[in-house]
Amino acid sequence: MAGCSSSSNGSASQRSDIPEYETPELNTRLLHVGTFGDLWKERLREAELSLQPEAPADEDDAALVQELGCTPEVAAELRAVCRIDALKSSGKEDTEVIPEDTSLITLRIRQKALTRRKETITVDRACRQETFIYEMDLYKSAFFYFEGVFYDDRRYPECRDLSRTIIEWAESRERGYENLQAAKMEDFTFNDLNIKIGFPYLYCHQGDCEHIVIITDIRLIHRDDCLDRSLYPLLTKKHWLWTKKCFVCKMYTARWVTNDDSLAPEDPSFFCDVCFRMLHYDAEGKKLGEFLAYPYVDPGIFN
Repeated sequence: MAGCSSSSNGSASQRSDIPEYETPELNTRLLHVGTFGDLWKERLREAELSLQPEAPADEDDAALVQELGCTPEVAAELRAVCRIDALKSSGKEDTEVIPEDTSLITLRIRQKALTRRKETITVDRACRQETFIYEMDLYKSAFFYFEGVFYDDRRYPECRDLSRTIIEWAESRERGYENLQAAKMEDFTFNDLNIKIGFPYLYCHQGDCEHIVIITDIRLIHRDDCLDRSLYPLLTKKHWLWTKKCFVCKMYTARWVTNDDSLAPEDPSFFCDVCFRMLHYDAEGKKLGEFLAYPYVDPGIFN
């Protein structure tokens, strides 16, 4: 969860709030986020904590001269060569156009990927996305689960208490789940949480749509981060699953998969509903050729 500033919510002297791995390469011991942030604030310089724009170039050069013990000319050259802008492309290049005679292996791989993308173009993506957004607006109930506490989203009147059923089930017949608690998500901030870095937690919405939540890193907000609070939680990447297209029309999403198909060039082969029936059955619905057919649910429909 990048870009979350920490506030005081405990004694900064509690050394137990410094991340320490209890299981190597998996997760840390329990720590309080706000206290961890306070420990960092004690050790960082004021300039490192500031969210104001960086100092002018001449001030940067003076600081660099003092820190490295170099001449002003060398500091100016380092700033010109190592600045962030020097690592970026000009923006005028068309990255979708790759020369046919390129000798770079990475560009050849990208060229094949672009060709494959054209052949397996995904249709109706915008329509599915609009449907998803509509459902998110219609069914607003959700909760996060961290360390024995269900943080229910109760911001809207139509929100249901999704955790109540789980807690009642867990407490019945002595199933071994004790001290489960529920709280309103809007009454807490990220700084209030007690968590383990690298440990799998849970986010549930749409009634029963569950997602694993793993916090892999915590840091203080920086001037280079997005400073608009209304945009958080900030989406940095969303993975799209490629939709498997029909082998015949190459347009619609596959609905059937066949094996040992005497009428298909590959095994397995994928077909939309229309092409599957036109190829494998006659006008009277009688089976043509030998094949094994199964309904196919494409993972790309869940994008």
